[in-house]
Amino acid sequence: MERLGLTISPRHLIFPKNNHWLRRIILVFAFILFDCLSTMIFCRDPSEEANIYARFFMEIFGIPAGLTLFVFLANLPIYMVLSLDSHIVKLPARMVAVAELSTDFTFAWFIAGLHFSGGTSWFWPFLNIERQFLGMMLYLCAAFIFVKPHRPCYNQ
Repeated sequence: MERLGLTISPRHLIFPKNNHWLRRIILVFAFILFDCLSTMIFCRDPSEEANIYARFFMEIFGIPAGLTLFVFLANLPIYMVLSLDSHIVKLPARMVAVAELSTDFTFAWFIAGLHFSGGTSWFWPFLNIERQFLGMMLYLCAAFIFVKPHRPCYNQ
């Protein structure tokens, strides 16, 4: 990696660089936190949780501790990859728009949409796909306002 001009240290996995990747991390984890908090508020018994892995942790450690531990362990790889990307990803100008937009569309559907759907499933009786689509749209709107994937600045 030294020959490529990259130095990777363990702190890069923990502390993201303060650029558009940090804003993306905050935005993604806002949706994850919403799902976690709404589950903690509305879930009275672990058997009510649809995710079998989260349910397993909730049955062993109790609802708040089990859910917190599950969310931490399940989302740690996402955080570490985004944190590492904030230090090393510097794409050529032509690739930036496509890569950043595809990243945000992927996060919008698979992370924000799923967590928004899971969080609202406790109190909003719409179809799962409708809740997920709304979560995706909310994420994309917030990403275009706060992250600005169409204008990333790698110089920061």
